[in-house]
Amino acid sequence: MSNLRRKFSASFKAKVAMEALQERDTIEFLSKKHDVHPNQILRWKKELSENSSKLFSREPVGSDKSERLVDELYRQIGQLKVDNEWLKKKLL
Repeated sequence: MSNLRRKFSASFKAKVAMEALQERDTIEFLSKKHDVHPNQILRWKKELSENSSKLFSREPVGSDKSERLVDELYRQIGQLKVDNEWLKKKLL
């Protein structure tokens, strides 16, 4: 018998976490309803409440860092190409 790890979609996690935040039903009831462990629901609820402010921020999350990283990597690639060409000329 294999123990396959279940994967949940982001929309399912959001739906369950929103139900938990509304507090109309208990966590135990929600865990039985959605067949998910209560600790998992609490974790999704906590994550939703902590990260909900990022949904309304004007800046895309992490875009500045990723742009800088891409620029740095392209610069390094360019430098390596120049060094490689220089070494080829010196060997011939």
